[in-house]
Amino acid sequence: MKGPLFYSKILLFGEHAINKGSRGLSIPYNFFNGGLKVDDNLSDEATNSNASLKRFVAYLETMQQENPELVKFNIELLKLNVEAGMYFDSSIPQGYGIGSSGALVAAIYDQYAENKITVLENLTREKLLKLKQIFSKMESFFHGTSSGLDPLNSYLSIPILINSHDNIEATGIPTQSLTGKGAVFLLDSGKVKETAPMVSLFMESLKDKGFRAMVKNQFVKYTDASIDDFLHGDIKGLLANTKKLSKVVLNNFKPMIPEQFHGIWQKGLDSNDYYLKLCGSGGGGYILGFTQDYEKAKEALKDYKLEVVYQF
Repeated sequence: MKGPLFYSKILLFGEHAINKGSRGLSIPYNFFNGGLKVDDNLSDEATNSNASLKRFVAYLETMQQENPELVKFNIELLKLNVEAGMYFDSSIPQGYGIGSSGALVAAIYDQYAENKITVLENLTREKLLKLKQIFSKMESFFHGTSSGLDPLNSYLSIPILINSHDNIEATGIPTQSLTGKGAVFLLDSGKVKETAPMVSLFMESLKDKGFRAMVKNQFVKYTDASIDDFLHGDIKGLLANTKKLSKVVLNNFKPMIPEQFHGIWQKGLDSNDYYLKLCGSGGGGYILGFTQDYEKAKEALKDYKLEVVYQF
């Protein structure tokens, strides 16, 4: 057995503050993917994945008992398949902020949810919110708390615009210019991260009045402006606002940026060759970069592994 593939995602804008009502923009990233698979001979990795799925199945069973109205799974079939050695065969790096658990959640929902909402339907706001709610509950198993956006993006494989906590919509983004010099890229920090501690750190910081004011007056403001610029193809505005955003993150979210990247973060701001921001919760994994000249950024960051996400 081999199930359909689900892709990784990138939250371009909205990390952390999305849980506090900021806007966000999430796009599928087809470079990595994963699917459910049953094999006779399991590698060590597949054995670990299978063991994790067993724990996840127990969680889903309890979740279903506690929320019978929310979603119903074919738990018996799921248990049978997991007992037969089913695992999640994935190229999505774990702990990198691009939705490895989101793709797994999407795959389980797709295969085992009864009366599921599908991408072929007219996706009304109500249906999107219902899916987000289901996925939020499911993915909480992995992160402690989850917005449900990663699995939603992976499941639908379309860009999602988050206007507020209860207002999300599928959106179109400008077509890439494959001959363009500018790019959004991923920088590999080489360090696996854990989401839950970063989320806790952000929530703890919000108890401070000054931090709350900074989030509202600067972080959310520049995030919203960057989203508008990106969706309208205003590259000049996008780069100006991501620079401001990059500066705010460096000044206020330092514990979420791996220490060895503080210097190159500042270097990008000083040279204007690139601007860096968190990709997801921070703490490691990938860092997002924005540049008007990718070749220049590549030269400046030649000691690091970069991947282009979007060209303009």
